[in-house]
Amino acid sequence: MGNAPGSTLQELSACESHQWYRKFMSECPSGQLTFYEFKKFFGLKNLSETSNEYVTTMFRTFDMNDDGCIDFMEYVAALSLVLKGGVQQKLRWYFKLYDVDGSGCIDREELLLIFKAVRAISGAEQEISAEEFTDMVFDRIDLNGDGELSQEEFMEGIQADEVLLKMLTQSLDLTHVVKKIYSEIHPEQQLH
Repeated sequence: MGNAPGSTLQELSACESHQWYRKFMSECPSGQLTFYEFKKFFGLKNLSETSNEYVTTMFRTFDMNDDGCIDFMEYVAALSLVLKGGVQQKLRWYFKLYDVDGSGCIDREELLLIFKAVRAISGAEQEISAEEFTDMVFDRIDLNGDGELSQEEFMEGIQADEVLLKMLTQSLDLTHVVKKIYSEIHPEQQLH
């Protein structure tokens, strides 16, 4: 991010970290971001039931200690993942996000539910339907055909398939959310 905005968001300098902290504390003075505040913080209101379930799941993945709140350190960890996380880190997070019931496996219904919700929130037009995407994922990476993806199957399969990796990365790209927050902190600058 630096003093001049670039085409990518890369590092949080000490000054920027302080600005993120001020933004975080202005939105949640208690230092604990509740689910309600999380939705408000990111401007997520009037969501469908499916979209709300996705946001709930996303909130839980950022709430690393499962206390029902996101503190500043969890917030920074989430930003770091979104801004600087490598493929392995992001795929582990995606897996946790898709594993709605916490069983350690992703089934078709979970993948379809989250993918539909992601689309509803992003509002972006997609080349294929959520159902087609789900079928493509399972056809390509459910090698043992059991209808579930273990974390190992998911991570290895997605990394080995450039098309799926690109589609998954684009569908779960949260940079637009980060840019929105950044523009509130630096209204005089625009990120590209």
